[in-house]
Amino acid sequence: MGATFELYEDKQGKYRWRLRHDNGNIIADSGEGYASKQKAKQGIESVQANAPSAEIAEQD
Repeated sequence: MGATFELYEDKQGKYRWRLRHDNGNIIADSGEGYASKQKAKQGIESVQANAPSAEIAEQD
């Protein structure tokens, strides 16, 4: 099993991404629209590079 980054253009013409698990659930999303497809791809690349070492911070 795995997940896939989906890159798409929203109704306002901004680019967004979402990370979808093979079961169809959305695991994460960009949370913001990007002005260009390249900037959205850079957002994906940042998550790919930084998420493996991300810590869990419990919020009370």
